Amino acid sequence: MTLPLTGERTVPGIAEENYWFRRHEAAYLHLIGHCADAVVLEAGCGEGYGAQLIRTVARRVIALDYDELTSRHVARAYPQLNVLRGNLATLPLRDGGVDVVANLQVIEHLWDQEGFLAECRRVLRPGGTLIVTTPNRLTFSPGQDTPLNPFHTRELAPSELDEMLREAGFRVDELTGLRHGKRLDSLLDGRIIDAQVEVALSGAPWPAELKEAVESVTVDDFDITSEDMDTCLDLVAVAVRA
Repeated sequence: MTLPLTGERTVPGIAEENYWFRRHEAAYLHLIGHCADAVVLEAGCGEGYGAQLIRTVARRVIALDYDELTSRHVARAYPQLNVLRGNLATLPLRDGGVDVVANLQVIEHLWDQEGFLAECRRVLRPGGTLIVTTPNRLTFSPGQDTPLNPFHTRELAPSELDEMLREAGFRVDELTGLRHGKRLDSLLDGRIIDAQVEVALSGAPWPAELKEAVESVTVDDFDITSEDMDTCLDLVAVAVRA
C-alpha cells in the first residue's frame, strides 16, 4: 500500500514527487554517518523510507509517528523497524534511552518546538546526537509572517534554529544548508520549484517538460555546504546533548 499524497509528507516511487523525495534523501545520506551502530529514534518518521535508510547502518531504529494510518503502513512496509505511535510533545521513551534522534523535515510542523527539543534532550544519552533538517524560512516563505505551506506552524531561519538548539541544551556541531547544484539550477531556467507549485495550485496536467525534469532529479543534484546560509533551501543541523 502506498500512502496518499497530502502535501504534509513526501512519498517514494511517485514520478511527480521525485524532486521532493530526492531533496529529502540527499539530507538523509549526508547525515547517516551519525547513526552508525547506534540506537536511533526517528521522531516523525512519515512514510518510513528515511528510517529504513538509517537502518542500513544503525543497530536499531525506532520509527515514531503520531498518525495511525502512517504507523500501520511503516510497520507493514519496513518490518526491520521498531514502530511506535505517539506524540512528539511527550516522546514515549525512557530518559537517556537512545544514541541519536533524527528529525528531518518535521520540526516546522510542530506547535511547541522548544518543548519537543526538551523531549529530544531527555531521551538522548549524555553526548547523544540530534540531527535536524527543516525548510529555511528565508527562502521557503520569503517575506511572509506565516508559512506558505498550510501544514507548517513555524518555519525557522538559520540563526533561529541555531539559537533554539543552544537554548535547549545542545552544542551545535554543524549548521549547513542544502541547495541546488549546478545542473538542477539550470533546469527549466532555475524554476523547477516554482513550476511544480504552479501546477499544484492550478490543478492543470503536468507539462511533459516539467515531468521529465522532475523525474531526472537525483541526490547528486543537491549540495550541502555552510556557504551563504541565508539563501539555502533547507537547514541541516547536527547538535550534541551537552
